[in-house]
Amino acid sequence: MKVLICGDVVGKSGRMALNKNIPEILQKEKIDFVVVNGENAAGGFGITKKICEEFYELGVDAITTGNHVWDQREIIQHIEKDKRLIRPCNFVSKTPGRGYGVYQLKDGSKIVVVNVMCRLFMDSLENPFSNLEKIVDEVNLISNDHLIIVDVHGESTSEKMAIAHFLDGKVTAVVGTHTHIPTSDLQILTNGTFYQTDLGMCVTMTL
Repeated sequence: MKVLICGDVVGKSGRMALNKNIPEILQKEKIDFVVVNGENAAGGFGITKKICEEFYELGVDAITTGNHVWDQREIIQHIEKDKRLIRPCNFVSKTPGRGYGVYQLKDGSKIVVVNVMCRLFMDSLENPFSNLEKIVDEVNLISNDHLIIVDVHGESTSEKMAIAHFLDGKVTAVVGTHTHIPTSDLQILTNGTFYQTDLGMCVTMTL
């Protein structure tokens, strides 16, 4: 299975980058599933229903978020209905939306996308480790034949790495978002989990 994961899409420039590149990448690389972090897609602050729909039309399958998820107030109503739009799983219980999604591909295989937010230099949310452990246990009860992708939205490299080592061997991939700076630490951890501290951001540049 080929999965494309895009870091923070920032404003109009980021949306233009997706519009320009996603269709070609999907066709050329035969991508099966696309995950995009869209929490900055609306002018750098949050995401709207319209932008979500534009992403889905491009071929995006799931949208993760982060600390800016609620910046556009209309999303509070929309996120309850949109199963492909995910907010961090460690918000307090009864927060609108969901912290992970289980998606079935055409061939019957499943992929789980989880969104979690760090706490160091970030908002004070629930414990990311215990929330992640609970989700992994829940999805493993559904099926043992699936990929699990975790978007760790956070400021601190050490906290992201701690989460990755905690999940090593339990999930397929742990990728970081939020800092908008791509890190060159792409690696396979000891027990087989794919890890990168931050994917960077999606932008276009005119020279």
